[in-house]
Amino acid sequence: MGGKVTVVGSGFYGSTTALRLAQYDIFDTVVLTDIVEGKPEGLALDMNQSRSIEGFETKVIGATTTPEGAGYEATANSDVVVITAGLPRKPGMSRMDLIGVNAGIVRGVAENIAKHSPNAVIIVVSNPLDEMTALAQIATNFPKNRVMGQAGMLDTARFTNFVAEKLGVKTASVKTLTLGSHGDTMVPVPSRCTVDGKPLSDLLSQAEIDELVDRTRNGGAEVVALLKTGSAYYAPSAAAARMAKAVIEDSGAVMPVCAWVDGEYGISGVYLGVEAEIGRNGINKVVESKLTDSEVEALKAAAEAVRAKQADVQTL
Repeated sequence: MGGKVTVVGSGFYGSTTALRLAQYDIFDTVVLTDIVEGKPEGLALDMNQSRSIEGFETKVIGATTTPEGAGYEATANSDVVVITAGLPRKPGMSRMDLIGVNAGIVRGVAENIAKHSPNAVIIVVSNPLDEMTALAQIATNFPKNRVMGQAGMLDTARFTNFVAEKLGVKTASVKTLTLGSHGDTMVPVPSRCTVDGKPLSDLLSQAEIDELVDRTRNGGAEVVALLKTGSAYYAPSAAAARMAKAVIEDSGAVMPVCAWVDGEYGISGVYLGVEAEIGRNGINKVVESKLTDSEVEALKAAAEAVRAKQADVQTL
């Protein structure tokens, strides 16, 4: 396959994403960076030693970086960059509580990436997700189609898991969809949720569906509360890695992601969770699917909530 992908940040999220990307065995190189000296190099050494066991040839390279930009030369000419840098949530924190500190981190990372990999597609996973995706686009000044955020894939995966467990069926038989923001204005789309092709509403009461929706909306907080230190990373890293795979393979896969919306659903000028076709240039196009009136209204409400916050990040 070839190509180079960089994962910025070697915490649990970043390191797990890097390993997943390496194990796909479709990239020549995975670069893992961190500001903690030696950490990414140590993780890369460890991952490379697993290659013969797991049967992949992708080379993992670790690089210690500084906020000023030293060390970023290792990331040069990356095709895809996944930004995981920033602080995770602690119990009781909302994603929005991270906005100030993570804005500074993400802005610095984005500027350094733009300098060394001017043609990269960027996948942002730092929280608060929708706002940090908007900030990364502003800081890189990349075309908006080349900057996207990971949220919908994860929220949909959580929703799918809860439905499958509730009904005692295989996850493969369940299809769900969530749009909107990653957080309080998440918009699950019950009209697009099916089990073996049957509408979810045929199998569960509205109250039961609402309960699963609520659990999905608070899916991250539920994990944070149990872990007590740090936040989720197995499911989130799977989502980010699949997005990076779709980019490098130019697959045209349609996925729920945080993308720039410009006229779809009557919404314009905002980064928002929608379905989009993903390829070598990032977002090929936003896919406008058929939604009920109430779902469109919820999506518009989410857009306005996010728009207000995204206006704030320009000054952070």
